[in-house]
Amino acid sequence: MKSKYILALCSAVLLWLAWPPIPYSSPILWIAFVPLLIAIEQTIRSDSSNKGRKVFWLAFLTGFLWNTASIYWVYNAMSAYLPSYVALPISLIPFGLAPLLMATVFRLYYQLRKKTNIGYSFIGLVSIWMGYEFLHQWWDLAFPWMTLGNGFAGFHQLVQWYSITGVYGGTLWIWVCNILFFLLIWQKLEKIEAISNKKLALSLTALIVIPSGLSLWQYSAYEEHVNPSEIVVVQPNIDPYQKFKSISPEEQLKNLIQLSSKVGKPNTEFFIWPETAISAARGINEEEFRTYPAFDSLQVFLNKYKNGSVLSGIESYQIYNYQKTLTARDYGNQVFLDPFNAAVLVDQSSKLQFYHKSKLVPGVEQLPFGDALAFMKPLFAHFGGSTGGYGSQEKPSVLYAQSGIGAAPVICYESIWGNYVAEYIKQGAQFIAIVTNDGWWGDTSGKDQHLQYAKLRAIENRRWVARSANTGISGFINQRGDIVQRTKWWVPDALTQEINLNEDLTCYTRYGDFVLYFALLGGLFSVYTLIRKKR
Repeated sequence: MKSKYILALCSAVLLWLAWPPIPYSSPILWIAFVPLLIAIEQTIRSDSSNKGRKVFWLAFLTGFLWNTASIYWVYNAMSAYLPSYVALPISLIPFGLAPLLMATVFRLYYQLRKKTNIGYSFIGLVSIWMGYEFLHQWWDLAFPWMTLGNGFAGFHQLVQWYSITGVYGGTLWIWVCNILFFLLIWQKLEKIEAISNKKLALSLTALIVIPSGLSLWQYSAYEEHVNPSEIVVVQPNIDPYQKFKSISPEEQLKNLIQLSSKVGKPNTEFFIWPETAISAARGINEEEFRTYPAFDSLQVFLNKYKNGSVLSGIESYQIYNYQKTLTARDYGNQVFLDPFNAAVLVDQSSKLQFYHKSKLVPGVEQLPFGDALAFMKPLFAHFGGSTGGYGSQEKPSVLYAQSGIGAAPVICYESIWGNYVAEYIKQGAQFIAIVTNDGWWGDTSGKDQHLQYAKLRAIENRRWVARSANTGISGFINQRGDIVQRTKWWVPDALTQEINLNEDLTCYTRYGDFVLYFALLGGLFSVYTLIRKKR
């Protein structure tokens, strides 16, 4: 049994080596699951008892080591403001939850192997795996960071066809390659040929070469339609753990304006500032924002730029006279306050546009399963969260400049959701503006992974990405997914870039995750097969 766990460990190491931010290592994903599949097949064909349990723990070992090695920075973020004895168990949620779900997928695969043939079982394995990835972007504990298709962010030249399928096409590609590799190796190890080895090798070669070759051709041949717009992104470098201690909101705004002015041009149309860049000690009332000194400072700054707009993160709130939302706090006397992690667009018109972050970070910006876990709100607030969570809006909304240019205000965590970002584009966004604060994780691979995932959003929608990070990495990504400019870590800076706006819609933008939806049907059929066979 020890050799099987060594094989599971090998899969974990291969998955970690293939994962961003290690550059150009993504093709390892084509074979990364093969050792685990061999270990599971050996278990299934053995005479041992409790095979299902052993399959579960083999898969859990692979998933746990892979996840922990890839997202170790979660603990880094927690331990910066929590005692280690508290930070560690909280970190174990993302470290352990996804591996538990992964292991459950393989446990169901084992059940399918007992009920049906290996071909149908592999279809079920892939379908149920993609169902797990769907769950992990949909439920209250959503964390789609480790979706398999994200692994090619480090070698985006090979997945230009994400403009058709999105990242779930990558997940499917990775799994089919692994299964074909496994069948080829297993037959050679067992000296059998249930399927022609020649056909397997040819199929595998075609599956790797054709999509990769077409992608490389598409990458080299792709030309952007010329529709220029001058954009500035700013990285003020404010320590998120020392905010309001080391610098006041007024000083932060002054710093942002100074950095913007250094690179701003008369024809600059957007100044992108990071998440929560505009703030006040108690937040900013959206209805009264024009009365704040910060708004006057913005107007003075924008006087230099005829068509200029500031698109910035903002800590804001709205006041209601009744319990309008579940997240609104009762302050007595029929006053209810709803806080938001938001974005605002300010120009020289009388109109103010706000967007409220929708994809909130579980445990920090929202209390997962809030109704069932309402008793934990005081504990949640004590550990840095917002009691009851932040307010949000159901659908994304585009922020439009006076000139008519539409920007997608994607706030931090939201940039991991390909389908959500695509909704902005369908509404008319001509480029993607990511405002984030990656300083929570320190100088770890977390900030690099987050930057590289943005390349996939650029490819899926064929839109430039202008990324403003408070203490992370700011920069520009073109429509092919190339990082054209980037700042250094922990260095205050501002960059300017002439980007090309785009109004065309890709197949992915139009039809979304259709690959995933077909896979979910396969998963449902597999579950039905298990239930029917049991009866």
